[in-house]
Amino acid sequence: MQWIQTPAGVWALFFIAVAESSFFPIPPDIFLIALCVGAPQKSFKFAAICAVGSVIGGAIGYGLGMGFMETLGRPILDMYGLQDKYATVQDLYRQYDAWAVGAAGFTPLPYKLFTITAGAFKINFPTFMFMSILARSARFFLVAGLIYKFGAPVQYFINRYFNILTIVFLVLLIGGFILIKVLL
Repeated sequence: MQWIQTPAGVWALFFIAVAESSFFPIPPDIFLIALCVGAPQKSFKFAAICAVGSVIGGAIGYGLGMGFMETLGRPILDMYGLQDKYATVQDLYRQYDAWAVGAAGFTPLPYKLFTITAGAFKINFPTFMFMSILARSARFFLVAGLIYKFGAPVQYFINRYFNILTIVFLVLLIGGFILIKVLL
């Protein structure tokens, strides 16, 4: 906790966010929470750094999938036991296109699986980037905003209920789009 509060902690947050989106298993949320709890007034700055790093990492993952799926992409997926999910994600892309990226970017689903497969399946890159920016920013700014508003006690709540919170948000998001589609 003391180390993450140093100036090097911001760089660590950025590089872990980049790495997690393309090949690294540790989510940057842990570092984001630690930084925000240590300096709540900088929470939104930390969220922006984390989101930018994560989206850059997502673009790297996309590139790995697009140009190096056999040599780098598959070994990364194998390393984390995600190879069996590859076909499932392909079906999600066929059915939902970029919405699958948005869901993975916001929820605890392994985002690296979606970034690498998006490149392998040649999902439209500008759409992929737009959904990545939207989802990753929403995720990290939500965490930062809660800590900014409620302080350190919310850390326990976020850690304990993050999966439930993201599922509720996703259901509300999809429900909103369905409602708009039905009404319009």
